Amino acid sequence: MNPMIGIADVFEDGVRRWPQHLAYADGQREVTYAQLADAVLCVAGALRAQGVVVGDRVAIYAPKQYETVVSILAVNAVGALFVPINPQLKEAQIRHILTDSGAILFITGAQRLKRMPWLTTETDLPKVLLIEALAELTQAAGSVDTSGAVPQDRNRWSPLSAVDDDPAAILYTSGSTGKPKGVVLSQRNLVSGAYSVASYQHLDHTDVILGVLPLSFDAGLSQLTSALIAGACYTPLDFLQAADVPRYCEAQGVTSITGVPPLWMQLASVSWSDPARTRIRRFANTGGHLATPLLRRLRALYVNADPYLMYGLTEAFRSTYLSPADVDARPNSIGKAVPNAQILVLRPDGSECDPEEPGELVHRGAFVTLGYWNQPQLTEHRFRPFPGMHKQIPRSGLAVWSGDLVRRDAEGYLYFVARSDDMIKTSGYRVSPTEIEDLLFALPHIREAAAFGVPHPALGEAIATCVVSTLDADAARADIIRACRETLPGYMVPLIVDLQTTLPRNPNGKIDRPALKARHNNVFTPSNIEESTA
Repeated sequence: MNPMIGIADVFEDGVRRWPQHLAYADGQREVTYAQLADAVLCVAGALRAQGVVVGDRVAIYAPKQYETVVSILAVNAVGALFVPINPQLKEAQIRHILTDSGAILFITGAQRLKRMPWLTTETDLPKVLLIEALAELTQAAGSVDTSGAVPQDRNRWSPLSAVDDDPAAILYTSGSTGKPKGVVLSQRNLVSGAYSVASYQHLDHTDVILGVLPLSFDAGLSQLTSALIAGACYTPLDFLQAADVPRYCEAQGVTSITGVPPLWMQLASVSWSDPARTRIRRFANTGGHLATPLLRRLRALYVNADPYLMYGLTEAFRSTYLSPADVDARPNSIGKAVPNAQILVLRPDGSECDPEEPGELVHRGAFVTLGYWNQPQLTEHRFRPFPGMHKQIPRSGLAVWSGDLVRRDAEGYLYFVARSDDMIKTSGYRVSPTEIEDLLFALPHIREAAAFGVPHPALGEAIATCVVSTLDADAARADIIRACRETLPGYMVPLIVDLQTTLPRNPNGKIDRPALKARHNNVFTPSNIEESTA
């Protein structure tokens, strides 16, 4: 393992090795590693001027633009924790993340700030730093002649006190309580994860990596960090229409794309020029199963590309991948452990499952995160010593219990079986049913409500709700959709709103979710989806 301790060190190494190589491009600007270094140092100075010190949290709520990338690196360079917030989130989720993380600084744009007047009127919220102010700083930094590598004073990059297990970031993901929970990533997690992905995907300094996933999503963040590890160029895109992606890929010379199944369905349905599609060297899927027919379409589209089918969880960054050589023989497998990870399939008593026996996926290694922010009991439950190891081992030796059921065949390949909890995995996101149900119960006409996931060929799972309302079905359905669209990000808005007179219950008096799911399991089929999108 490379002795570098943090992403700041990784970036510094890239600056020394490839000072004039493009590190960032977005169609409007191109930035070399040396120029990016100057911008990062400049913004790091601005953060220190705002009082940011080692261990502080800095929340970033902005699109995937140049200043966002600079901010992430600058926060890391001063030893603070960056907290990227998905731009799709709305007031309730943003408020929770800001208060739960204890962020002392909130980086966002002027237009977004206008939609959040409460940020400037309430005293218990962080100071605001406008991304436009950072744009002026980075523009000034970019105008400096940086013909050589970064200065030798490495202490400008990372604090002397930094070690590999120091916290570096908090990524918020839906929790079983209904509110997003923060997963704390260490410097080691970021660096080891980036090295692993760059290694098994064979990334190098000639690659142009498309950043189409949110930076608040572990796979999206990995696109940036693995690009830095490889000395590649990171090129982000927030697109309005799927047809924008091929045009952008052709213009930027993109060679590598990572996406989630709904995105792949869109990209397979739009026209690609020969230069754009033949330049792609690899495509990688995460966030859900990639249906075999869609996989075939992608392989026919990207004729020169190696496919990588990946599985991971925020609590352990990356866990498994299926190598391109195995895709034809095992298209439904999630593969084997990524480099520098150990994966077991365990029974509830901690013993290892036999081949083909379903059990819980347990992950140990450098990617296992530090736990949940402000949730010690949940951390203790999910992050435990690996079977056979002493309870007093250092935290770096702990394993994470995924909550996912998998099976391992006789040759060691893993297959996803089912979720062992009620979390909904849709469009690459983990969504808490409770968060949706809380919103439904806030509507005065709702008497009972349940939210759950049902199989969907494109999304992995679609969100369905069954409710009992005092309104007629049409009025209730319209009000529920209105409330969800106003309050929740788009991927959390239910596709099914089923009005019932009563909801089924199990012998314990709880809502019978399996019975509800069974009623709706066949609502979405590949033929239905194709007909609706034709």
